[in-house]
Amino acid sequence: MPARLVVLVSGGGTNLQALIDEPQDSFDIVGVISDRADAGGLDRAAAAGVPSSVISPGDYPDRAAWDTALASTVAEFDPDWVVCAGFMRILGASMLAAFPSRIVNTHPALLPAFPGAHGVRDALAYGVRVTGCTVHLVDSGVDTGPILAQGVVGILEDDDDQSLHERIKVVERELLVDIVSRLCALGCTVDGRKVTIP
Repeated sequence: MPARLVVLVSGGGTNLQALIDEPQDSFDIVGVISDRADAGGLDRAAAAGVPSSVISPGDYPDRAAWDTALASTVAEFDPDWVVCAGFMRILGASMLAAFPSRIVNTHPALLPAFPGAHGVRDALAYGVRVTGCTVHLVDSGVDTGPILAQGVVGILEDDDDQSLHERIKVVERELLVDIVSRLCALGCTVDGRKVTIP
């Protein structure tokens, strides 16, 4: 039986679309949740016939209350795995406790270098010659969870934030689909910072 997948989105949902477009025997997307009612990912979910919900931080008194509501809503879908696909919020204690070592995130840099919301810009500003993307498990830090896989993207002399980010996204989508498929089929073991997919 395919693993049940819930995908969290904040923006256009291109990573979500990659998961939708690459049908896998190992997973079934059972729900999409956004922190923004105007997220394009919600339209992609609707087009694919996937149920969705919006859990907006502005509807709750504080971050902890929002995180608790998010965890409750995700739990209603009874997922095996949760994928943050361009989800621009830090997950809190309720989410991490509800789905320990079962939340996957993508980041447009080679972690641990350049964490946070501006990984592409920061890599360019630093002058590195290569960057890329990282798929990792989520922990309580900002892009600090154990690394599942990474893809390398070279930086061109005339790159700006947008051109570099677009090339990273191509690698990121392929890597995300591959890793999520393997996790759903095989699971993983976590030993400190080392993650092994059988």
